[in-house]
Amino acid sequence: MSEPQRPVRIVDVAALAGVSPSTVSKALNNNGLLKDTTRERVQQAAEKLGFVPDAAARSLQARRTYTVGLLSTDSAGRFSLPVVLGAENALLAGQISALLATARHDPVREQHHIRSLVSRRVDGIIVTGRTTEPRAPIEALAPVVYAFAPSTDPRDASVVPDDADGMRQMVEHLRSLGHRRVAYVGGRPDQRSSHLRYDATVTAAQERGMTVVGEPRYGEWSERWGRHAVDMLTGDGLLVEDGPDRVDAVVFASDQIARGGTDRLRERGMRVPEDVAVTGYDDWQVMSMASRPPLTTVDMRLETLGQRAAEMLLAAVAGEAFHGTELVTPRLIARESTLGTS
Repeated sequence: MSEPQRPVRIVDVAALAGVSPSTVSKALNNNGLLKDTTRERVQQAAEKLGFVPDAAARSLQARRTYTVGLLSTDSAGRFSLPVVLGAENALLAGQISALLATARHDPVREQHHIRSLVSRRVDGIIVTGRTTEPRAPIEALAPVVYAFAPSTDPRDASVVPDDADGMRQMVEHLRSLGHRRVAYVGGRPDQRSSHLRYDATVTAAQERGMTVVGEPRYGEWSERWGRHAVDMLTGDGLLVEDGPDRVDAVVFASDQIARGGTDRLRERGMRVPEDVAVTGYDDWQVMSMASRPPLTTVDMRLETLGQRAAEMLLAAVAGEAFHGTELVTPRLIARESTLGTS
């Protein structure tokens, strides 16, 4: 009966590469002052022998666990899931494992997860959520980066989508198609994104010689509210044919609201975009592509946002701390609700 094969050790790699074990360690951990040819020779020897580094020894040597906590305030839903996926991809590229914890809007559950992550000695924590509402910072000894849901402490590192730029792109797109008078329909009146997107729409419109007609309408982040908002706009004369306050475009603050709005416009006999152009926001394709017609909208690039948060966290772990809020530029997605069919 043959004896079990002995695991390949670092001394075996050193012998094959013709270097010392310490040089092997430096080459495989990408540190120390080594020639590129030496690093390459060591890596080739390790691959040939099938050497697998001892994660525990690597962690002890660097005083790191090579794990990062991903803490979401909800259950990894519509907005937090893409952020988590982007962060995980960036961490994986750096050979870092991610531990996902979901608080589900429960502060007691969140505190439990924070204690658990700290007890596991994670190298850092990325905190995300389902809205861009600023949140209270968490208490942790490890570096923390806030993604999508920023910290209320301006000294913390936060990464958020640049909604103002997204609305600027949207208004610029409408202007290029000849639209001059628009109405705005927001989401919940107590949420920052509803007001920020309205203010940005007004500013961008004024800079381009356009008019945002009437007061903003606020309601829910729902299709039902989008339908009701169209009835309100019609009742106020903004969607009445040949009316003095007639608008030629409606800017909805989310795809979900916009989908309900386009349904109601169609029921009232109005054509989109021939009679009135419609825009959404978020590029939630469950809504934007299912809308009739498909919605012109803004992609917040949430995976890119998550990737950037992970990069900032890894830099902080390496001693290069970032403070303040970084904005991720969104991307306009033009579809039939403004362009029509060719």
